[in-house]
Amino acid sequence: MVCTKMAKEDFYKLLNVEKNASDAEIKKSYRKMAMKYHPDRNKEKPEAAEKKFKQIKEAYEILSDAQKRSAYDQFGHAGVDNSAGGGGPGGFGGFGGGAEGFGDIFSDIFGGGGGGGRQRSHVQGGADLRYNLDLSLEDAVGGTEVKIKVPVLTGCGECKGSGAKKGSKPVTCSTCQGHGQVRMQQGFFSVQQACPTCHGTGQQIKDPCRKCHGEGRVQETKTLSVKVPEGVDTGDRIRLSGEGEAGAHGGPSGDLYVQVQVKKHAIFTRDGANLYCEVPIGFPAACLGGELEVPTLTGKVKLKIPAETQTGKLFRLRGKGVKPVRGRVVGDLMCRVQIETPVNLTKEQKALIEQFRESLSASSKKHSPQEESWVSGVKSFFDKLTG
Repeated sequence: MVCTKMAKEDFYKLLNVEKNASDAEIKKSYRKMAMKYHPDRNKEKPEAAEKKFKQIKEAYEILSDAQKRSAYDQFGHAGVDNSAGGGGPGGFGGFGGGAEGFGDIFSDIFGGGGGGGRQRSHVQGGADLRYNLDLSLEDAVGGTEVKIKVPVLTGCGECKGSGAKKGSKPVTCSTCQGHGQVRMQQGFFSVQQACPTCHGTGQQIKDPCRKCHGEGRVQETKTLSVKVPEGVDTGDRIRLSGEGEAGAHGGPSGDLYVQVQVKKHAIFTRDGANLYCEVPIGFPAACLGGELEVPTLTGKVKLKIPAETQTGKLFRLRGKGVKPVRGRVVGDLMCRVQIETPVNLTKEQKALIEQFRESLSASSKKHSPQEESWVSGVKSFFDKLTG
């Protein structure tokens, strides 16, 4: 099973506004979206609402700030990511006062604050992962606990995620002096970019850990226990907090989202809280009525078939369906009758059926009202065509 990273959604789309929206429009849309997805107003799906609410809040915090919005418009999420923060005045390139002011703008964009000489953090949070879990209908309806194996980057136990050999620690980058950013002079302009030596972390590992080779993370396969609640259906997600990808350099781990996929069942199909099944019955039982056993997810039950039952007739067995994961009322089992025509008849059986057909033809009563109605409709159709 392959786990995939979950990419961030565009901030403008999250707030449902255009890129040229005014501050007032952004604020108005944020209030509307926040009210819609507040967890207290979404009792049925609190986890999904909470996640959406946090995304909307983050989008508003960026787009309501002029500097952050400008950085986001230019660089996307990388321009406003807390882990992309940065630099301060550097002396790389030997430029003058005008270039210094231009460089400060880039320092502000990357979170450096300009001139403070503040060292940026090299800690980064891990990515969220998704795992596709196939379940039988019985396990999805009744709930279960399963073991899954997830290939994931985990924190290195040897160096505790630092990337440095045991007994040592990272040192300040000698190229950027710990800012994580360097400025390159091009005539009157200067451009600030990630330090090529430390790749923006602000620190160097002189003596890397032998196990993770300085990454602070190693690829492992974790075995996790997942409790599946009763009534889950295809598309439902189960969140395992902190079981995603480990953060870089000791950063917090992301979450693992287990995506449920219910496998096709041999007898039942599910539609929300209700189950459906096809029940074949013989011709005599359809004519004379009878009683037969039908399966449910909890055992067999008796189903009474009244006389003169037609194919396609739907019988409802109340409370024999599914209790949804976000509901209290148990659904029903809907049994659809399919009348089966006898096959492999003997001569004697065929003769009896011929006698039966002749007796129906000789009778003055209507024994096949649907057939007669259909024949009448077809005759009327062709009369209109020829008329």
